[in-house]
Amino acid sequence: MKKFFLLAAAMLLSLNIMAETAKDVKDIIVKVNNTWQQNHGAPEYGGTKRGLSAFWDNAVYFTGNMEAYSLFANSKDAADKEQAKQWYDYSYAWAEKNNWQGASEPDSSKWKYKNYGEGTDFVLFGDWQICFQTYLDLYNADNKGAVSTDDRRIKRAFEVMNYEVNSGKADYWWWADALYMVMPVFSKMYATTKDTKYLDQMYANWQYANGIMYDEETGLYFRDGKYVYPKHKTAAGKKDFWARGDGWVMAAFAKVLKDMPKKYKHRKELVKYYQKMAKACISCQQEEGYWTRSMMDPEQAPGRETSGTALICYSLYWGINNGILPKTYVQAANKAWTYLSTIALQPDNSVGYVQPIGEKAIPGQVVNQKSTSNFGTGAFLLAASERARFLK
Repeated sequence: MKKFFLLAAAMLLSLNIMAETAKDVKDIIVKVNNTWQQNHGAPEYGGTKRGLSAFWDNAVYFTGNMEAYSLFANSKDAADKEQAKQWYDYSYAWAEKNNWQGASEPDSSKWKYKNYGEGTDFVLFGDWQICFQTYLDLYNADNKGAVSTDDRRIKRAFEVMNYEVNSGKADYWWWADALYMVMPVFSKMYATTKDTKYLDQMYANWQYANGIMYDEETGLYFRDGKYVYPKHKTAAGKKDFWARGDGWVMAAFAKVLKDMPKKYKHRKELVKYYQKMAKACISCQQEEGYWTRSMMDPEQAPGRETSGTALICYSLYWGINNGILPKTYVQAANKAWTYLSTIALQPDNSVGYVQPIGEKAIPGQVVNQKSTSNFGTGAFLLAASERARFLK
């Protein structure tokens, strides 16, 4: 009897998702984003112990906010444009509070990156660079004339990333999260200037990261060198691929390919990795639509998880929308969105089942409907925005 009711519920949800319109999804975006901003306004942007910080967890939310802004700003509806302006202003205020910087150390001889660090001297550490995505988006939304990299809104971004370009090094990324944090910074800098040196540095950094984390057999990424099999295994002796980590990488591919010219010399290679990874992700999706924290060993940390699911969902829809992933993947994307919009989304418009800040699937860790976060909300907004584009 229980199996019958579960099947009936699944069929009902399937019918609902088929009847959903772009406006329905946009209504969800408005509710989720406005609720977040109302509950996390100045002076507590991001709503974490880091307060106004431009560090990664706050900054991920703002990448989602800017994705929603872009969707609504490009609408012909006046109400949508007015809503977009509110979200733009929220991002702009956050950027102003942070002086359009990440880590703020002015002396480049003191800049660090090789280990984890939250200090203001970790200027070259990727978790302090993701804020540049939003600064570049804000600048490009306003800029209608010649590009000025001395403009205060993007000056620090170009100062820091040009340092990397001219450093002769490519060992900046050693953890999976960094690909989402920084690959799109470089691609947005290319989109701003049309100078391929930014794509070339991004590609070199990505190659280095691949040598540490990429698993050729599966097409997935270990979170970092500590988790590479067989050095690290799940309790059952299996490979341990962290869902949010692989979600970061999938979303990075989508964002970068969006900015990258079709004739760029390394584009085809990146597309192949993206396509293989998408296929691998779909193969371990759970029936309810989510991905468990350990993607290929659900028993390592069973149950729902939203942040990795939202990032993968966004990436699948983006690939389908842009003809890079086959339409046969629509079913997987829709299942993920059904989970996000009917289970992860709570009656109070918060986004639940988000694994807290961490780097692995933790056996016994409680993740429930009350588990929400800034970065989880940002990932949800990414997925919802691309779902709306899919329906249009």
